[in-house]
Amino acid sequence: MRILLVGCSGFVGRALVPLLLEGGHQLVLLSRSSTPLASVQSPQLQRLQADPAVAATWQVPAVQEALASSEAVINLAGEPIAEKRWSDAHRQLLSSSRINTTRALVAAMQALPEAQRPKTLISGSAIGYYGTSSSERFREASGAGGDFLAGLCQAWEQEAQTASAFARVVILRIGIVLGPDGGALGKMLPVFRMGFGGPIGNGQQWMSWITRHDLCRLIAEALANPAYQGTYNAVAPAPCSMATFASALGQVLGRPSLLPVPAPILQLLLGDGAKVVLEGQQVLSERLQQQGFVFEDPELSAALARATT
Repeated sequence: MRILLVGCSGFVGRALVPLLLEGGHQLVLLSRSSTPLASVQSPQLQRLQADPAVAATWQVPAVQEALASSEAVINLAGEPIAEKRWSDAHRQLLSSSRINTTRALVAAMQALPEAQRPKTLISGSAIGYYGTSSSERFREASGAGGDFLAGLCQAWEQEAQTASAFARVVILRIGIVLGPDGGALGKMLPVFRMGFGGPIGNGQQWMSWITRHDLCRLIAEALANPAYQGTYNAVAPAPCSMATFASALGQVLGRPSLLPVPAPILQLLLGDGAKVVLEGQQVLSERLQQQGFVFEDPELSAALARATT
């Protein structure tokens, strides 16, 4: 399959691109980076740089050509959620990098002659769609939350769903992605390896997670299997508390995990962005299990063992 990947040069893309290439796919990477995944060399890989004008209009000829010749599009574009304090300007960037980019992408797909339109769109979202709760269990049919992240995810998904008029649309509400070189785990590993690790905040908040390995496998399977359609919670079947997560990580690394990180420290660093880590939600992957997706990392300890090596 010939695939256009949007926003796939970061933490997930570093593993997704090699996996898709191994599967025999032809890939075009569209990234804000001038050299996305430069370490990956393959005659089946083409790279295009997306400057702000491209993201806003998708009218650059090279991008239009790539879109018209692609059978599928994977859209994981978006500024990282928990990397900076949420100033008004950063909130706008978090929103526009997802909502505006997806809107323009779907409009560009729709503007193509019917015979040239990609037939599949896989678009990212996040479990932040549900808001946060210490007691509720969220399924794909659960309603949306009322906070900033929930509103962002709703608008992001609505733009992607517009493509369902002419393409098969798969939306993945992605949980906390576990890998050694990025995401929440990437930030925790150096501290735990020095013996200073522990739960963040009160430790009771839920963590709904998935290994990067399984997330990439899921994307590849959703591309290949036309039975995948609609919204899926991209999380492993065993959500856990932050305290359980910290204890399991300490055991896997052979290090103590008793020193909690006080919430005010994280709030000082990230402002409102700290709520991504300090508050959580128990999310269930019911539709994936009904679909027959087999997780290779369904249990936390084994998942952490893979994700830390």
